[in-house]
Amino acid sequence: MGCLPENPRVSIITQARMTSTRLPGKIMRIAAGRTMLEHHIHRLKQSGFPIIIATTLNQEDDVIANYALANKLPCYRGDEHDVLGRFYHCNRTFPADIIVRVTSDCPLIDAELIKRGVKRYIELNNDCSYVSNCFPRTYARGFDFEIFSTSLLNEAYASATSGHDREHVTPYMREHHAESMHNISQVRNNSSLRLTLDTPEDLQLLVHMLEETDAAKSGYEAIEDSLLTHPDWISINAHIEQKKI
Repeated sequence: MGCLPENPRVSIITQARMTSTRLPGKIMRIAAGRTMLEHHIHRLKQSGFPIIIATTLNQEDDVIANYALANKLPCYRGDEHDVLGRFYHCNRTFPADIIVRVTSDCPLIDAELIKRGVKRYIELNNDCSYVSNCFPRTYARGFDFEIFSTSLLNEAYASATSGHDREHVTPYMREHHAESMHNISQVRNNSSLRLTLDTPEDLQLLVHMLEETDAAKSGYEAIEDSLLTHPDWISINAHIEQKKI
């Protein structure tokens, strides 16, 4: 167990790729005049933390790298399937002490919620800590984040051997440091709501949210409340099963 530096550097790493199996090119789909990736990055910027895009070496992901270049965002390109390795080398290239892991298929991600998680992480002052809002989940799927230290990332990179652990980045951390897991939660349970982008049905719902409500400018509570007033919208993707981690 080690303490964090006195003024720890925090960065957000968002993983992005075009080759989604259920909805290829999903993060470049348009709603309210912006791509889903643009919505995602715009909302992350409200956190005030540096944002780094971690994409792959695939030719299909040139569009993501070009977007990063055009918008002066740091970008690291690495292995498509060894996402843990991609995060490790990304952090070596753009160093931070505390890493916030998010995924680019969350166009309504909430920066204030992330800031709350980072505040909690710094208060713990333990570089073996892992903070998330997913275990157990009480927020709608689509507000997900995970926070861990460079030390924990380095340990996972050096020790994780299974394809599952390499692809999903954090399972090794949760398995080997379960006593150091901390969860950010809310009183109400909206875990059944789905605001992530993985299927055509998800896209349909998110277009509704971005074009027919104030979701683009709202925090998670207002977004969840707005969705709860439209049960017909909830039903659009309620049947979708999340891919198993």
